[in-house]
Amino acid sequence: MIPKILLSFDVEEFDMPLEYARSIAPDEQMQVGKAGLDKLMPILQDPTIQTTLFTTANFANHYPDMIHSLAQHHEIASHTFYHSSYAPEDLKSSRERLSQITQQEVVGLRMPRMKQVPVTDMIQAGYAYDASIHPTWLPGRYNNLHLPRKLYSEDGLFRVPASVSTFCRIPLFWLSFKNFPYSLYLKLALHSLQQEGFLSLYFHPWEFVDILSYGLPNYTTQGCQSALFDRLNQFIYDLRPHGEFISYHAFVKSQASNIS
Repeated sequence: MIPKILLSFDVEEFDMPLEYARSIAPDEQMQVGKAGLDKLMPILQDPTIQTTLFTTANFANHYPDMIHSLAQHHEIASHTFYHSSYAPEDLKSSRERLSQITQQEVVGLRMPRMKQVPVTDMIQAGYAYDASIHPTWLPGRYNNLHLPRKLYSEDGLFRVPASVSTFCRIPLFWLSFKNFPYSLYLKLALHSLQQEGFLSLYFHPWEFVDILSYGLPNYTTQGCQSALFDRLNQFIYDLRPHGEFISYHAFVKSQASNIS
């Protein structure tokens, strides 16, 4: 079976400055997020690449035509309603609003910052899968070293973990991509793809535009002016011979019969 590459982007308002006690107006948060999505359009318009765009309903409300258009080729999944705040009812309301905008069924969820919520809440809100699992240890965030690295089912909900290295569970997330030497990151990613049969990766559109003026730590802004976008294009080129770019939902459907 051809390995599957699950390339995803968390399409959201750019609220990261708030995490570092720096102010940024809601309109500007949206503008930066939209600029990042515009930057990614050459990739998103490639017919050989299908991604999953985990989108806040708040962002989709501001740019409904764009999200509807992207849904014609890519999967739109929920990133809840707002990126900076959360209430349990946001699970259902965000899914329903995204469905209205895309005119398609929305069945996937990724919580902002991989926040954990009860599985029963996600099922009751109508989700078939969750991509909020990161089976690694991030100091100050979470310790999920006990969780599976492969697709699994929990109380009837499919859970798709973000990829980590097959040894030591080194996270292969957005911060690693921009800060590791490229050759090392590629080697770790290819080994995980070959061993696990899939690669689950997530980025944010705002990473790919100039955000240096917001005073964020260098490790979060590395390459933002242009180098990171070039690196992502090179990474996609290097992955092509080794797997197929498909959506999370397509991956879950293809594997569901093998998961108990």
